[in-house]
Amino acid sequence: MSFTTNNTLNQFNKVALLTGAAFTVVSLSACQQTPDYNYLTGETMGTSYHISYQLPEGVDETAVQAAIDARLQQINDSMSTYQADATISKFNRLAKDTPITIDADFSHVMEVSRQVYEQSGGAFDPTVMPLIETWGFGSTMTVERLQSPPSAAEIAQAQALVDFKGVVQKEDSIYKTKDGIGLDFSAVAKGYGVDVIADVLKNSYQIRNYMVEIGGEVATSGVSSQQQPWQIAIDAPIEGSTVTERQTIAAIRQPMNNGNQMHLATSGNYRNSILFAGKRYSHTIDPTTGSPIVGGAPSVTVAASSVALADAWATALTAMPYEKALTTAKEQNIAALFVILADGIKADAAADTIDNWQTVQTPAMQQLRADKKR
Repeated sequence: MSFTTNNTLNQFNKVALLTGAAFTVVSLSACQQTPDYNYLTGETMGTSYHISYQLPEGVDETAVQAAIDARLQQINDSMSTYQADATISKFNRLAKDTPITIDADFSHVMEVSRQVYEQSGGAFDPTVMPLIETWGFGSTMTVERLQSPPSAAEIAQAQALVDFKGVVQKEDSIYKTKDGIGLDFSAVAKGYGVDVIADVLKNSYQIRNYMVEIGGEVATSGVSSQQQPWQIAIDAPIEGSTVTERQTIAAIRQPMNNGNQMHLATSGNYRNSILFAGKRYSHTIDPTTGSPIVGGAPSVTVAASSVALADAWATALTAMPYEKALTTAKEQNIAALFVILADGIKADAAADTIDNWQTVQTPAMQQLRADKKR
């Protein structure tokens, strides 16, 4: 049995941090339903969620849906930049040195963001929006902006407000150290939302077999309706590809020796990049330089201990040039799979077939996919 929620939640800002857009480059496999598995869908955070799970005997599926929507609404009330009365929106309007109380969800996302911010050398920064707005990459990328880029003074002015260290947390409150600093958790919120839904399934209803997806970020547990480990297919980053017209370049199978769970997130630039003066520029702004990334990996998939952490790291690694991202992922022992142009294929070539792409894995990802069936 399946049904669609009637509760359309307020949306998160569709402009994802650092990338400028939300990319769905993960396709789901092994999700064909049987009478023993339920399928739920709804809207949240500017996109949709999809859940496949085995309903325990005696559990009301309408109660499960209601509990999920209630938790997602709490997250929106806390961190949606589309809601004027959300905690994050109130914080962004505050003057410096003015504290505001935050909830446990907000605090957890702050903790994850701080961890990845520090370990990535600032490549992941939830205060980066002033730079995205300065470059005009809020929703689309145009060659005109690269032909007439912001001046050094304009970039410096925006960079002065990109200051995650200027957001100070003391127990259950935060404040900013300078006027104009704002937060946007778009690059971690979808992943956190997946974690929250998974917690509802596990802790409130003792559901052990499930797949949860929000906008391409995924958590799986147990087995699918075919009684097999869940398997997630990764698309080749072919420009112009759609949900119905895609080519799979790799698959990640849930390991059965890792608590029977998997947490994945994918970030990519390929649907928002542009060729200018012989170089391909991404939609991603590097907070450390104030300029668009040149030579970044078109697609990065990360597996981590939580989907929020995977989401933040996938974003951070697309906010670096590829070689730096690969080195950082190895140094931080991140399980990452990069999709890059195949050897001999130039950036200005038409990368419209799967043959133009190759995958590169970190040792941690190789270990995760050690089984040849994966």
